[in-house]
Formats: sequence, structure tokens, C-alpha cells
Amino acid sequence: MSDKKPLNIGMIGYGFMGRAHSNAYAKVNHFFHDLEYRPVLKAVCARNKEKAQAFADAWGYESVETDWRKLIERKDIDAIDICTPNNVHREIAIAAAEAGKMILCEKPLAMNSGEGEEMVRAVEKAGVANMVWYNYRRVPAVTLAKQLIDEGRLGRIFHYRTVFLQDFTIAEDVPQGGAGLWRLDASVAGSGVTGDLLAHNIDTAMWLNGDIARISAMTETFVKERVHVESGKKEPVKIDDAATFMARFANGSLATFEATRYARGHKALYTFEINGEHASIQWDLHDLHRLSYFDHNDESRVRGWRSIHVTDGDHPYMDKWWVPGLQIGYEHTFVHQVADFIEGISKGEPAAPTFADALRTQRVCDAVLKSAETGQWLDSGLSSG
Repeated sequence: MSDKKPLNIGMIGYGFMGRAHSNAYAKVNHFFHDLEYRPVLKAVCARNKEKAQAFADAWGYESVETDWRKLIERKDIDAIDICTPNNVHREIAIAAAEAGKMILCEKPLAMNSGEGEEMVRAVEKAGVANMVWYNYRRVPAVTLAKQLIDEGRLGRIFHYRTVFLQDFTIAEDVPQGGAGLWRLDASVAGSGVTGDLLAHNIDTAMWLNGDIARISAMTETFVKERVHVESGKKEPVKIDDAATFMARFANGSLATFEATRYARGHKALYTFEINGEHASIQWDLHDLHRLSYFDHNDESRVRGWRSIHVTDGDHPYMDKWWVPGLQIGYEHTFVHQVADFIEGISKGEPAAPTFADALRTQRVCDAVLKSAETGQWLDSGLSSG
């Protein structure tokens, strides 16, 4: 791999996503042999130097910073990976763009569409490569679904339905805020399940089925007050614990979306089903290497749902991994995303979703929250809607 050009990574944050991204950078060249660049774990940045150093030691980062501004100023950093809470995405991304750095940003893009628009303007003005980590697009079974839809196998799409269910915040004594539970603090997260979970559903849905045109939503905060980690006092909970919305896509199909952290028995149930004129597709994150497919064109005597084990060499990404029948998992989606990002750099073509793509998802998220507040059907805010 010595002949490959180095791509020096500066990561800001070291939590769950920091591990997922670091693992992807470390593995990508071992499996995607034709890439022009080789990610180098140059520096990790976090406010707590001891924890950052421990992370750097564990993952092989060459250095540590405690001020993200200093990281961005470094001449030996090519790409900034933003793995921070949502409330600092905008500031870091704009500074990185102005410094000419490539940017990979965790989802959602920003706290709201206004911030997202500023970020898009910054990266487009600077002309820097940019991408947002909506990793579920890179599940081989989901990518296969995209291929089948684009080939016209489903025909006209009638219905799209999707859920993302968790149960980890049901207990009233779960606090809000701090390093572990910032997603429950609206001042840091921006929203609750809408930006954290539904954003994934929305990104995947619009990638597969085109723009969402109109929505009607409702949200609920079931526990109204929680102790805040930083103040030690009970404070109002201002994020949405659950969100459901109906939608109409620009292509005329109807949709239902649901996300909640109050579905007892579910840790991360993400599913979608698409019903078309000729065929239907189902996918489940808990069985992520399988795609369920029903084709009405099959002979009636053998017509039925088939379970496609997405592990063959002609399936998306799978020629890079093991022999047919041996499946891969969640962490591999990040490897695929890094590979696509690097290939995009080489070709001068952005790897989706870019900041501009993620802004479209952000606009739908904003419309969901506004519709829930007003009780009205609203346009999604997308031009084609």
C-alpha cells in the first residue's frame, strides 16, 4: 500500500461513531485494493486530553488535539471528520471548508435547515469534497434494492412504509444531557427521534423513491421533565420521544414513517417496505444481509416472497469481502462509505450523500416538526415537491 497517496484524517470526537469511522479508515484498503488513496489516522481531537489519548492509542492515531480549531489549522490534515454532537456541526464544518479541508460529517447535517444552508454554501464556495454519514445506503441489500428500483422492476411505486424503533429512554430516571445522553437535550441535539432516527428513514426513502412532497406529522414527548446531567436539576424535556408522519412522494406514492424510543423490546428495529405495480421489497436491519422480494411476474404456481441472501460476488460491494454465503454486518457499511468517498476524490465526483443531499433530508425533518406543532399538512420544502 506504499504506492497509495496518503489521505490524512483529523477526527473530532471519539464516541460510538468515532469508533465506527476509525475502524472503516483502518480496514478500507485491505479490501478495496484499487483505491488511489490510503487513509492515515493522523489526529483525533477532543476536549478531554486523557480520553482522547486513550482513544488514539487504541486506534492508532498519531497525535491528539484538544482544540478543533488547531486541528483544522494543521497543514498535515487533509480531511476533517466531524463526530460531534449536532450543535457544533455548523461551526466546525464552515471553518474546515474555509481552510480548504475535505469534510465528512455525522448525521443529521445540522440543528436545522438554516444552519444546513450555511454549511452547503461554505463547502460549495470552497470547492471541497464533502459527505454526510448516512451509512444505511451502503448496506448491500439496501443498495441492491436501489438497483432493482432503478431498473424498473417494481414499476410504478404505490406505497412506502418505514419504522425505526428503540426503547432505551422509557424509564423516567434516565437523565438528559452530558456526553452520553446529549441526544435528549434539545439545545445540543436540535430534535429527538426526528433528527436522530427518522433522518435515516428519510434519507433512505428519498434515495430509493425520490423526493417527499407533502407531510402531516405528530410528535410526543412522553416524559416531560428529566434531571439534566450538567445542572443536576429536573428540567423540561424539549425533544420528541416519538414521531409519526404520513407523506406523499413527488411520484405520487403514499408513505408512513414512524420513529420512537418508547417501543419496548426494540433496540434498533429499522425496516422499510416498498409496494410497486409489479413487485414489492422488504428490508430489516436485524437481518440486514437479506432482501425480501416479491415479483408478481413469476409463474403463479411458484409465486411468493423470496429471501435473497445478499452475499454473492455480483451483489453490491460483496466482491470485496468473503466467499458467497458468508455475510457481513453493520460496521462494513462505514467501510463502503469511506471507499466511495475515496473513489469520488479520485474521479472528482462527490460521493452521496453530500451536504446538499443531506440538506434535503434536513428540510423534511424541519417540516415534520413544524407540521406536528401546527397540526397541518405542509410542503416538504423541496423544490421538486
